Amino acid sequence: MRVFRNFLLRSFLVHRSCKRWSWGVLALLIAGGLVFPGSKVADAQVAPYCNFSAEEITQKQALLLESLRGDRSATRSYENLIRQHGDRMQRCRSQTWLKTQAIWLRLYPCDARAGGVEYLLDQLINRGYSQVYIEVFGGGQVLLPRNDNPTPWPSVVRAPGFENRDVLAEVIEKGRDRGMKVYAWMFSMNFGYAYAQRPGAQQNLAVNGRGQNTLMAESSGTVNPEEIFIDPYSPQAKSDFSSLAQAVTRRRPDGVLFDYIRYPKGTGSASVASQVQDLWVYGPFSQQALLQRALNPSGLDLIRRFLQRGSITTQDITDVATLYPQDSSPQWQGFVPDPAYVTATPEQRRPFVQAQLWQFSLSHAFQGVLDFLNTGVSPAAQRGIPAGVVFFPEGNQVIGTSSYDSRLQFWDRFPAALEWHPMAYNTCGNASCIVRQVQRVLAMAPTGTDVMPVLAGTWGKPVSNRPSLEVQMQAIRQAAPQINSISHFAFSWQDPQGDRDRKFCQLP
Repeated sequence: MRVFRNFLLRSFLVHRSCKRWSWGVLALLIAGGLVFPGSKVADAQVAPYCNFSAEEITQKQALLLESLRGDRSATRSYENLIRQHGDRMQRCRSQTWLKTQAIWLRLYPCDARAGGVEYLLDQLINRGYSQVYIEVFGGGQVLLPRNDNPTPWPSVVRAPGFENRDVLAEVIEKGRDRGMKVYAWMFSMNFGYAYAQRPGAQQNLAVNGRGQNTLMAESSGTVNPEEIFIDPYSPQAKSDFSSLAQAVTRRRPDGVLFDYIRYPKGTGSASVASQVQDLWVYGPFSQQALLQRALNPSGLDLIRRFLQRGSITTQDITDVATLYPQDSSPQWQGFVPDPAYVTATPEQRRPFVQAQLWQFSLSHAFQGVLDFLNTGVSPAAQRGIPAGVVFFPEGNQVIGTSSYDSRLQFWDRFPAALEWHPMAYNTCGNASCIVRQVQRVLAMAPTGTDVMPVLAGTWGKPVSNRPSLEVQMQAIRQAAPQINSISHFAFSWQDPQGDRDRKFCQLP
């Protein structure tokens, strides 16, 4: 019966304009008592997760539905109740070890219907969440109104009659009404497939040393086909991203989180960057910026040769010295040889120069990522809005002696002033490998950095070889008691049927 009532409620909110959903159904919902999906958590009333009882949830959902029917008295009662629940949430969080319990949420067009945002936010409060991270840019779409969208990406809500509907502004306001903080969650270097189809966009895409952009690499099965990565040195890509960040921060979210601050994760051998051709630095803008880092002609020549062939030979060392006799040694940013270089033989110089050029290329690749991140962070900082970075704990790992994870996500170099949100998604059947990921980040984070782990899973039961969220959180608490903020990816995992209903619903 409970599952049936939940199905009716979701269907009512998704299809309430359809004639076949009469207010008789509404009466049935109210009379029967409503419980949100996954209500075993609420029934249990388990501290310290600050969730609400089934009776309280039933009362709130009934008032919401009566309010949507036009009952003004129910509207006033509902507004009072959500404020009371918000106050209780804040008090509860202040008294528990987990000061912030957050959830990641993607919105769909049908969430723009009357009552859709309220219903979702109430579900989050019911489950004990004090923060929500709303996806405002992902899958090549932006959560901005069609009539106020200064970006090159289409709006999530595009149905006729909804051109001015500002769902992001609404969810920020209504989240705060419930005592929640609302963050804007943005993809960054992953611009989406539609962007790559725009006229002239090809020059803005990241390119590797095999002449492939991520669209081409997808066809070979070496990267995710849903991810289109841009060249972080592209002025147009940075301008487009800045316009997006400006539009989002004008709506004053409580924070902004930047995801995909990295290069693609390859598959098989492509998951490791071991030579310069593996790096996404061959786009026209990245390559130009790389060459401009040379400090003299012989340095420029060696950089060119290294990019073209992926290695430096002894003959290259000899030829460059002959071509540029005025240079005592090659120089580029970060590399100025000591006097011993001048007296060394070409054979002695070659391995040293090659190793330096490899590290130089890696640093250049990451500097582009960091500069691109700052393009998004700057508008938030100008408005005093906190910003954070989302990353994989293994994204910066060294493989062997001189190879790296292909994402080149050197998160240990991210600014310590930002929030760090490591995605501790490892799977080993228990929480030990998840704890190790968190401990690795804590060990490398500068003192004072806010580390806020992201966990994948569901309440009350294991899923995908991961223990329940409760087990994961308690393991982190025991191993790292300084952690007091954790988020869960994602709400769709907790209510998969509801997520599908919302995703495939059609606005009129």
